[in-house]
Amino acid sequence: MARIPPQLLTQSLQSSAALAADQHAALLLGGYHPTPTGDALMQETITEAGVVRARIPALDNLAAKDHQQPSAVYRLAIFVVTRLGPGLILPLVLLAVWQLSATYGWLPDQILPAPALVLDVLQERISDGSLWDDTSISLLRVLRGFTLGAGIGLALGGALAASPRLHDYLNPLFLAVSQVPILGWVPLLILVIGIDEGLKNSLVALSVFIPVTLGTFQGIRDVPFAYREVGQVLTFSRLQSLTTIILPAAVPAIFTGLREGLSNGWQTLVAVELLASTEGLGFQMAYGRQLFQLELVIAAMLVIGLIGFLFDFLLGRIETHLQRWQVAA
Repeated sequence: MARIPPQLLTQSLQSSAALAADQHAALLLGGYHPTPTGDALMQETITEAGVVRARIPALDNLAAKDHQQPSAVYRLAIFVVTRLGPGLILPLVLLAVWQLSATYGWLPDQILPAPALVLDVLQERISDGSLWDDTSISLLRVLRGFTLGAGIGLALGGALAASPRLHDYLNPLFLAVSQVPILGWVPLLILVIGIDEGLKNSLVALSVFIPVTLGTFQGIRDVPFAYREVGQVLTFSRLQSLTTIILPAAVPAIFTGLREGLSNGWQTLVAVELLASTEGLGFQMAYGRQLFQLELVIAAMLVIGLIGFLFDFLLGRIETHLQRWQVAA
């Protein structure tokens, strides 16, 4: 076989590289389509020993993989279904029954409006900003009440757990107060502080205060004595033992009280807004009832339920983060 001149070899290699680059660019621009058989592209390379046919990676397979990447919406749907799983079944069934009722007229629209009508009300309230205004007002109210009630509950629960004598003095009064329904305090508080923001903040704080106090007291009291002995062996101060040993061990019970307290506070706020308010999500429900617009009532109920779910989810994530030492152990 005749020896190939170096100039021809160099030109052949440059031509092969240019061909591969052109094919790759054409593929990216959508102008190159591989053969239907799906065979890998072939390239002729001239060497000193002759012509050798070498395979180039199948660019069409790479492009197919790119096209098969799931969209962001698809990945979000998979994430929701994976996380919630069976918890989505019942809501979807109820939604289907609701839609069937609207389609076949099982109940009048005055009693159960169609889902599409409720969705239209939500979109209208979102577009004119009224939904955000009422939601922000309710969120600020529950935030103020929760902060006040949780702060007092954490302090009192810790004090009752740390001092048996204080527990003996205050426990009967605390139990008596906790037996009165929250709405039972409304007439008395209206006489004392009126029906303005103070009433709503006080009722929310009271509804949060009781479960947070009980959860904190129970959690700190039930910390195993062996944990406390570890602090004594390590010569921890009382503050070090509290922050390093007692509080981390009491996190589950404390957060049970916080989650229940926040749920109670949110429900109490909506009830108070139904009775004595001119703004907020609870007021929107009362306003829709007065106008016989049940689609507005149901729309407000959906927003209230979604916010309550997010509250509990957020506290659950915080609790998991604070308990990461147990997972690591």
